[in-house]
Amino acid sequence: MKTSELKRGWTTGACATAATKAAYAALLGNEFPDPVSIVLPKGETPAFPLALEERGDGWARAGIVKDAGDDPDVTHGALIVVTVRRGAAGSGVTFRAGPGVGTVTRAGLPIAPGEPAINPVPRRMISEVIAELAAAHGEAGDVEVEISVPDGEALARKTWNPRLGIVGGLSILGTTGIVHPFSCSAWIASIHQGIDVARAAGLAHVAGATGSTSEAAVKALYKLPDEALLDMGDFVGGMLKYLRAHPVPRVTVAGGFGKLTKMAQGAMDLHSGRSQVDFDWLAARMRELAGDVDLDAQVRGANTAVEVEALARGRGVDLAGEVARLAREAGVRVLRGAEVALDVVVVSRDGEVIGRAG
Repeated sequence: MKTSELKRGWTTGACATAATKAAYAALLGNEFPDPVSIVLPKGETPAFPLALEERGDGWARAGIVKDAGDDPDVTHGALIVVTVRRGAAGSGVTFRAGPGVGTVTRAGLPIAPGEPAINPVPRRMISEVIAELAAAHGEAGDVEVEISVPDGEALARKTWNPRLGIVGGLSILGTTGIVHPFSCSAWIASIHQGIDVARAAGLAHVAGATGSTSEAAVKALYKLPDEALLDMGDFVGGMLKYLRAHPVPRVTVAGGFGKLTKMAQGAMDLHSGRSQVDFDWLAARMRELAGDVDLDAQVRGANTAVEVEALARGRGVDLAGEVARLAREAGVRVLRGAEVALDVVVVSRDGEVIGRAG
């Protein structure tokens, strides 16, 4: 049976650029182009149908529904609305956050505090389409661009924006204009932003957790502020590689026994589809710790890693501590001598710390 290829989609930045082009064309006295085509950074030329067309005295507005393709993006189906107005002579292109678009409040992001959360590449793309249309109409290109997203503030609560200090709504994002389904690039980019914010705030200790239970445990254990908590998820390698080049004095990796067993085995992507727990490996660790070969069959026949950890605890064997130690060794190898002190915390499903190293 042939599996159909996953459909790619478009970033909020690409949608905002296309909406800007349509709205500015209307402000200059033309009809709204529908569909409206733009050129993306790598040369692609997608066309976007308009979902909203409005204009009045000195302003024009266009809206595009974001299509994220087959990616599980919280902004899929959101309406990206751009209103353009003529700006003061010599002002160039200026940006405003309308309802549902956030404002940056902390240092460390690519946009300065106080600015609308519209990232550099979308700003450049928008400025380029304005310059192109302005030149064709003999205009100076002094334009105010306001981007809004209905329900954007509610959607933003499902993203990392509140933790990054972006308040009031979503960010307008994108570097290529294209959303590749399940590419993980957006998630890893958010980890990088979290580290940048922590560094700019002068934090000496950050923590990355595989899930909400381990995050709550490590936050309580070290009394960490929210801005020190990185949304690492399965991407421990992506986090540690970025810390290697952008060090923070101390980092803690926290996670469940199964996830950190995979890290201890050397995996740096802990997703179930990309790495697996090796029960033969766990059996060997149990044998080293307990000296009991009779446990081999039970460990190898276990359904889950958590079942193995429970067996170890029942025998008084600190298997979680050994997994933490070996996971830390694997992480130190990724850091390659960077000035980052690494420790690892293993957390049970009910939030108990059951293993630590470092």
